[in-house]
Amino acid sequence: MSPAGTPGSDAQTILDRCDELARESSAAHGITRVYLSPEHARVNAIAAGWMEAAGMTTWQDAAGNQRGRYEAETPGAPAVLLGSHLDTVPDAGRYDGVLGVLLAIAVVDRLHREGTRLPVAVEVAAFGDEEGTRFGTALLGSRALAGTWDDAWWQLVDDQGTTLRDAFTAFGLDPAAVADAAPPRGSLVGYLEAHIEQGPYLEEAGRALAVVSSIAGARRFELTVTGVAGHAGGVPFHRRHDALAGASEIVLAVERLARDAGCVATVGRLQAFPGGVNVIPGLVEASVDLRGEHDAERDAVWEAVLAEAAEVAERRGLTVEARETHSAPAVVASPALRDVVREGIAATGDADPMTLFSKAGHDAMAVAELTDWAMLFVRCGAGGISHHPDEIVGLADVAVALDAFEAAVRALAARTAEAA
Repeated sequence: MSPAGTPGSDAQTILDRCDELARESSAAHGITRVYLSPEHARVNAIAAGWMEAAGMTTWQDAAGNQRGRYEAETPGAPAVLLGSHLDTVPDAGRYDGVLGVLLAIAVVDRLHREGTRLPVAVEVAAFGDEEGTRFGTALLGSRALAGTWDDAWWQLVDDQGTTLRDAFTAFGLDPAAVADAAPPRGSLVGYLEAHIEQGPYLEEAGRALAVVSSIAGARRFELTVTGVAGHAGGVPFHRRHDALAGASEIVLAVERLARDAGCVATVGRLQAFPGGVNVIPGLVEASVDLRGEHDAERDAVWEAVLAEAAEVAERRGLTVEARETHSAPAVVASPALRDVVREGIAATGDADPMTLFSKAGHDAMAVAELTDWAMLFVRCGAGGISHHPDEIVGLADVAVALDAFEAAVRALAARTAEAA
């Protein structure tokens, strides 16, 4: 980090580093950085250098996450874990995940520059896979750290036909050692994550920061709708089994049923085959992303979608198959750690911080299996747009987020010492 100077000097360094990581992963298709790729290796090395400059010992763990540790007053003491992710969606913005990693490193850098050691160690995790872009299953990096890796994932395949197991080996990792990514139980006092909001609510409220109350439970599915391909001119309507027309009805049902139930659902990918302009589609593949604050409501929406899909299939002479590719339960932030984040925000002058429920998923969902967690949201500009090149945060908001995040870490360390 830059030497202490103007109030925004640390924040400007963070934004400059966001730009640097974006340049490392930019191509004709925009910023794209997927798990176990050359871009992943490059940003891990860059992040490791920043961690070392902030006084941390560093290592790349058995799942490819970049890790660092800033020792406590008493070596070997439990740690507070700070983190977020370095991977992206295709054609991404430059702050999703990355800002949280850099805020975590900056907190440690401030401690290091003033020569401060806390009653707890501070560890930073830059997770390698949160988005699930390459292999279709999200949170691989944080699930490995949480000790909840599923060996069935070794057979996941990317769009080039590479299995997750082969990608591990090519990256220099040992699939047999993936369990080593998980720290011992009891070695953490909690997990704090800072992240851009990825929504418009802070901007609409004119607020810079918020406490996260919970994270939506998410499920993802691959739908296959099968009909009969045929000549666009020769097959009359009453004899058609148009897979795309049927899939279109299902897509609209997904939106309607989720909206009516207060959930969120998105069909982000829809592909029709054989794809000729004069051919009735005989096969459609679609993705469904379904989220809800409460798992029961989310799951009820999915059952309703399946029922409507079955009705569409019966009426149109189609078949519909669904395969689940991801499932994560809704998680609620620890009340004690939520108070720590609230205390951190209050230290910046906002005595009554805003509280938001996160509809987007985060690494905290996986780390919740290992330790208590809480999150700090940072305002997005441009209407809260995210997963898009126009994603933006302001210098002043980054500066106040860093102050709040540092204050939260110090508050958690103090509380841990008092409870010891």
